[in-house]
Amino acid sequence: MGKEKTIQLLELLEKDATLSVEALAERLDVKPAEVLTAISDLKDDGVVLATQAVINWDKENEDKTNALIEVKVTPQKGIGFDKVAHEISKFPEVSAVYLMSGGYDFAVMLERKSVKEVSRFVFEKLATLPSIASTSTHFILRKYKDHQVVMDDTPEDKRIDRGL
Repeated sequence: MGKEKTIQLLELLEKDATLSVEALAERLDVKPAEVLTAISDLKDDGVVLATQAVINWDKENEDKTNALIEVKVTPQKGIGFDKVAHEISKFPEVSAVYLMSGGYDFAVMLERKSVKEVSRFVFEKLATLPSIASTSTHFILRKYKDHQVVMDDTPEDKRIDRGL
């Protein structure tokens, strides 16, 4: 499978990883065996790392507290950003770590059951790492779109059109 078809395959998988091999092959106009081989190669090469469901926990009435934590780092000799990011990534509570430009060095995404658990993580684990200079925690109040998936239907506009 050529580069262009491989990119199309990745885009299809990114939108819906539950598509069958047959459906993918049909959309790409290739044989199912080619799709299987390409997916296997992409996994072996570390391009496709995981397939996960995007879940709207609000619909299950499950309490989840999501936070974005801005992290500033004090540079230390011999310790680059990659090593600090790796240390932060080891915590099972952390769902994502991003190196940022701007006013802080890292954005850390976290999901816990409560604000108290997020606070405990920041104070007892994250802030105790030697290279962490400061943190600023932001709580996510509502998700409208996550991983390219709209989380809830847009509410119907009930305003009356006055034709002005």
